[in-house]
Amino acid sequence: MEHSPSILCCNTLSKSYGNISAVNQLSFEINEPGVHAILGKNGAGKTSLIKCAHGLEPCSSGSINIFGHAAGSIHAKLRTGVILQDSDLPDLLTIREQLTLFSSYYPKPLDINSTIEKCDLGDFVDRRYKQLSGGQKRRAQFALAVIGNPDLIFLDEPTTGLDVDARRTLWNVIREFARKGKTIVLTTHYLEEAENLADNIMVMAGGTMVANASADKLKAQAQGSIIKCDTMLSESELQTLPQVIDVSVSGRFTHIQTSQANISLIALLQADPNLTDLSVNQPKLEDLFEQLSTQGEQV
Repeated sequence: MEHSPSILCCNTLSKSYGNISAVNQLSFEINEPGVHAILGKNGAGKTSLIKCAHGLEPCSSGSINIFGHAAGSIHAKLRTGVILQDSDLPDLLTIREQLTLFSSYYPKPLDINSTIEKCDLGDFVDRRYKQLSGGQKRRAQFALAVIGNPDLIFLDEPTTGLDVDARRTLWNVIREFARKGKTIVLTTHYLEEAENLADNIMVMAGGTMVANASADKLKAQAQGSIIKCDTMLSESELQTLPQVIDVSVSGRFTHIQTSQANISLIALLQADPNLTDLSVNQPKLEDLFEQLSTQGEQV
């Protein structure tokens, strides 16, 4: 029985800009449809990966294949759509004109009117692109990414600049595409977005993949509890407390990750009986993301 090619196969990919390494020996595969979120801080390599996967940047070494075809080839392009982090469109064409033009590039595009309705473009679809606000432009770019009815859709920070209602409208469209068997590769800074949408979450740091699992599995990796407080103790002093795994400071608050909350709390209160605003919670995806990102940067 012939084995079907991966939807997306990244094989020891490296991408450098001069002496700067953006992606470093990255290998992974996507074999199932659904929403695959890629998280990472600025400079983690997310956008460089998306550009290489869409054939917009050449790989320095390694390769990316889309449904068995080289990234950037006509065979790959006919099955993909993309919204880039930084992109622009012809200023003098209306959104309806641009949708008509883009749909003509694909063999089985979506219906233009239903796409306009689904993406909530009705209020400005007959206005020229240059007349639109930043959020309206982002919604138009998303519609153009999906109008070709692609099997694989790359969305690089798609909800940047959108208000809450527009963001949730876009989330609903992404979920609908996933239900129809499409594959969405989504980069985002919003952990809430990844938790709400993603079937699988990948975390990039320093140009490498430091985690690749479902949101539930990733959260299960987070150990123990998080103690949050306002304390006069230094990070180095807190690190010496029993059962403490990690310490981080954000503003006036200190976050202490511990494998045994009761033991660490007793020692913490003995060391600083005057601490304030004490709370203890289970780790969130945000805590694990910070931990994984820091680990990746140290590799």
